[in-house]
Amino acid sequence: QVQLVESRGGLVQAGGSLSLSCAASGSIFSPNAMGWYRQAPGNQRELVATVTSSGQTNYADSVKGRFTIDRDYAKNRVYLQMNSLKAEDTAIYYCNLETYAGGRTSNYWGQGTQVTVSA
Repeated sequence: QVQLVESRGGLVQAGGSLSLSCAASGSIFSPNAMGWYRQAPGNQRELVATVTSSGQTNYADSVKGRFTIDRDYAKNRVYLQMNSLKAEDTAIYYCNLETYAGGRTSNYWGQGTQVTVSA
C-alpha cells in the first residue's frame, strides 16, 4: 500500500507565496514521476508540475516562472514552491506518484489540500 500525505495548504493574498510538500510512504517500487495537480470548482483536474526520476521537470504554462517543483529522491518527497500567486491558482492541490514496474504504470494520489488566493 502506498500513501501520499500532503502538507496543509492555506489562504494567501494575491502576489504572495506558499509552499507545499508531499511525502510518499509504503511499498514503493520503481518510482517514476512525482508531481502536483490541481482542481478548481467546476473544472477538471489539471497538471501543475511534474518531475521525473531523471530530474526532468514539466510545468503548466499558467505557472511557468512562478512555481518551482523539487524532489527528494531518497525520502520520496516532492515540493512545490508557489510565488506570485493569483486568484486563479485557487484550487485543491493533489500530490501524485507514478510508478512503473513489470510493464505496468500505477498512479497514487494524496488526499488533496486547499489553496485559496484572495484577490
